[in-house]
Amino acid sequence: MQDAVHSKHWYLKQVRLFSDLSDEEIKSMESMTRMEYVRKGQPIYIPGDEGEDVYFLKKGRVKISRLMGDGHELTLTILEPGEIFGEIEALEDTSRDSLAVAQDDSYLCVMRKKDFESFLKMKPDLHIKLTKLIGLRLKSVENRIEDLLYRDIPARLARLLLKLAEQFGYIDDAGIHIRLQLTHQEIANLIASSRETVSLTLGGFREKGIIEFNRKEILIKDTKALEGFFKRM
Repeated sequence: MQDAVHSKHWYLKQVRLFSDLSDEEIKSMESMTRMEYVRKGQPIYIPGDEGEDVYFLKKGRVKISRLMGDGHELTLTILEPGEIFGEIEALEDTSRDSLAVAQDDSYLCVMRKKDFESFLKMKPDLHIKLTKLIGLRLKSVENRIEDLLYRDIPARLARLLLKLAEQFGYIDDAGIHIRLQLTHQEIANLIASSRETVSLTLGGFREKGIIEFNRKEILIKDTKALEGFFKRM
């Protein structure tokens, strides 16, 4: 916990939305935020909660998902440190329509809605930056929905692996390593599939020599083959 307390200013500086703020402006934000520690698997908010707070992820990972009408969970995104979340409901004064759960033991900076709104009024440029960020996120969700409607499971999985490789992978002579330690169920939630189907599809990719995987990582050996699954319609 000590790491979370004494580095509060430093962590706020790492939030991408605040990259252009001065040290004085960050100090002003410090006084408006509180620190929270959330254990792995613990919900941060659930559908129906009031959007009273805005969250900045300092350390760990947070999964944002929606519960579908059939009871299945659809993962919208997995956030890494430096991301903001919960801001849309706070700004629109609506209740939560998604579920936020800590994927790891995580540290958060939490800001009350009214303080966040006041800060945005003092920094119009920040408001513009936030509007663009929200627009990009909505576009990403639209693309995901399009994939779910029009692409089969191998194509959805191929696109997900390529996206994870771009965001989190590192390259060596063997290929692109993705070390997110996602379970097959978590991958299934990301592409609106079942755990069994994901396991079979990953196994098929491995048999074709496209990937290798274990509990710690997925190794992409042939990106062009994955692109081929995604590009065919």
